[in-house]
Amino acid sequence: MSASPATASSLPVRTARLGVYAAYAAQGLGYATVVTALPQLKDRYAIDDDTVSLITLTVVIGAAAGSMVADRVAVRLGSRAAVILGLALQAAALLAVATPVPLPVFWALFGVYGVGLGCVDASAAMQGVIVQRRIGLAVMASFFAANTAASIVGALVMSAGAGTALGASLGLTVAGLGAAAVAVAGRRVLDPARERAAEAGGERPALPLRGLFVVGMVVFAAFTADSTVSTWSTVHMTDGVGATATVAPLGYAVYAGFTLITRLTSDLVVRRYGRAHLAVATVAVAIAGLVLAGLVPAVWAALLGFALAGLGVGALVPLAYAAAGDLDPRRSDEIVARVNLFTYPGSLIGAVLPGLLAAGTGMGASFLLAAVLLLPALGAVRHFRARGEARAA
Repeated sequence: MSASPATASSLPVRTARLGVYAAYAAQGLGYATVVTALPQLKDRYAIDDDTVSLITLTVVIGAAAGSMVADRVAVRLGSRAAVILGLALQAAALLAVATPVPLPVFWALFGVYGVGLGCVDASAAMQGVIVQRRIGLAVMASFFAANTAASIVGALVMSAGAGTALGASLGLTVAGLGAAAVAVAGRRVLDPARERAAEAGGERPALPLRGLFVVGMVVFAAFTADSTVSTWSTVHMTDGVGATATVAPLGYAVYAGFTLITRLTSDLVVRRYGRAHLAVATVAVAIAGLVLAGLVPAVWAALLGFALAGLGVGALVPLAYAAAGDLDPRRSDEIVARVNLFTYPGSLIGAVLPGLLAAGTGMGASFLLAAVLLLPALGAVRHFRARGEARAA
């Protein structure tokens, strides 16, 4: 039998926890920098919106491939190695894109960045599951909070650079150096427990495919909702409810703000009431917010709806990853990697489908669709009530 990840590591759990925070922060900083740099990069290469969409699709496809890479690397070398590899790929791509490389090279580098993005998405969650299991208390949401907070920093750095001669290159360089720094420090601050468990050998149990699919569909629905609000909230505020140019961006601002709030607090709720109870509440709150934003054509309703959606979706994502890791702790790395694959079709549908629906029915229908997709998550609650669920003493 393989050694338990919870007992195989000699790395102090406090150090491992800080390492996971750093990995999530580097991931959030890099991603926010990339998405906010797109308008400036579009101007640099004089490309149209269709080309930008294709480049974005390249990142999504690369990320799906990167998640599978993380799975294979984690099985052979451990999730620590997968985090380091993913951050190294991101650092190389971001630092190269910060320079005026030719368009074909630029496009290829975005594919490399996507592979690194997916690799860290999956492997950082693997590390988070290991640390949470070692601590014996819910901490997963705090890792996602680090990601959210760092993404805000990335957007601010990009905003600051836009007014200088460096432009997007400043933010891309900062994000690239951040990813490189965490990659270099990874061997000292990330948990090697899975590596040692893998080295112990032994027959691996079958993957819990039913539970994996159920939790994966929750992740799919959550990321569809997240991508819908992130991509289209400002458009809905302007075209759907008639908000002014000053007020319209507040839709995404309240969504991001309440996402951060719920990620900072939901670990405490899990410790007191359990993961399943919070999962039910967050799904209900997210559905209510999306329905309110989609049905009521008023600025106040959209803002309140996006705030509620942030509260619900912001907590549901880390809850789902924690539940995935508990489906079978003996193969948690591989399960998390496979569940992570569900994020990319959700993100893609949320970014693309609302634009198609808006032509005939308006943007509100897209938020209603996202709410409907979340409904089956209420039936997945028993998979969130995993054995050994952390509660307050």
